[in-house]
Amino acid sequence: METRKLTCIGCPMGCQLTVTIDNGTVVEVTGNTCKRGDDYARKEVTNPTRIVTSTVPVKGGRIAMVSCKTKNDIPKDKIFDCMKAIEGVEVTAPIHIGDVIVKDVCGTGVDVIATKEVLSA
Repeated sequence: METRKLTCIGCPMGCQLTVTIDNGTVVEVTGNTCKRGDDYARKEVTNPTRIVTSTVPVKGGRIAMVSCKTKNDIPKDKIFDCMKAIEGVEVTAPIHIGDVIVKDVCGTGVDVIATKEVLSA
């Protein structure tokens, strides 16, 4: 059996978790004060994922950049590929919150969406 220590990021408490793993299967999570801690620990040791945030240039907008993020979390090992896919993207104003910036980024099934309104200049 193997144990891993984690700090939970599921809520603001930041619980210190201990995860016991046997042959790649989580058998116990301790230290969590809410269900989110248990869920986070199990996912983190078997299939870690993250939300990716960035910015892209805006053509013809009142501001030069718009913030964006993945609509849902993506596999942690796809983060750098996701950033590379976002790197060359430029959008044209107007941009609205929720507009798709990159569809199905890196084949994850997750879109990159705008998180800010940018009006035309």
